[in-house]
Amino acid sequence: MTTTLESLAAGKYMSLTTFKRDGSAVATPVWLVRDGDALRVVTDVDAGKAKRIRNNDSVLVAPCDMRGNIQGDQVPATAELQDADATIETAAAIRARYGMMGWFLMKRAQRKVKKTGVPTQVGIVIRLS
Repeated sequence: MTTTLESLAAGKYMSLTTFKRDGSAVATPVWLVRDGDALRVVTDVDAGKAKRIRNNDSVLVAPCDMRGNIQGDQVPATAELQDADATIETAAAIRARYGMMGWFLMKRAQRKVKKTGVPTQVGIVIRLS
């Protein structure tokens, strides 16, 4: 199956592969939303994938199941971390797409921000190469 922006956006999960400094790959299943010609995801600000994207914006993406089992071709893409305002928009879109579970996970992160004053999530914009 050829992986396209449309096939990724239609799926419930996407495998996001980021790369360590030594070049080794780390794949993680993520929730996603489409935004025009890009895909958006949200992760914890201190998650390994966010740290790896700060060092190397080249990623691979593929459709997958909730356990991360890849169900199509991996394709190259670039990833960019979002600022706080854009992250809030992405979190709202995830919440809307994934219903009660999305609402619960995004609300939990918002409560942490209110307690500490420090954002606990960062949005990621992914564009296919």
